Amino acid sequence: MGYYFEDYEIGQEFISPGRTITEHDVMTFAGLSGDYNQLHTNTEFCSRSLFGKPIAHGLLGLSVASGLLSRLGVAEGTTIAFLGLSWDFTGPIFFGDTVCARATITEKRKTSKMDRGIVIRQVELINQRGNVVQKGEMKTMVKRKAEE
Repeated sequence: MGYYFEDYEIGQEFISPGRTITEHDVMTFAGLSGDYNQLHTNTEFCSRSLFGKPIAHGLLGLSVASGLLSRLGVAEGTTIAFLGLSWDFTGPIFFGDTVCARATITEKRKTSKMDRGIVIRQVELINQRGNVVQKGEMKTMVKRKAEE
């Protein structure tokens, strides 16, 4: 079971396992999203781009960050809803990069309903070189423990 509202502490940090982003991941995401932008799918075009080679979709990175955080298990069975996010794309993700997610609890507050609370975490997607390639804030509604 995951963490309840009461289990989270301000400043608490969670670090996910890593995951390598492959060309297959990018092409699959292009197919799912319909985004076949040449920056992601055309090696020749990218050789003349700012990055010199293809990069992963920014939204693929965000999706991977969410998936990596789910692997921690802290939200399993206790998250009620994902309420929103503010997100920045701060660097490229190249094919072959291995990324992990670091989440730090920055705020938590009770709601007017006794069975739930809001937890806000600062999230960073970090590559194998230690560069933060994406970052932002994620807000979730989580279950509170039953009053005894």
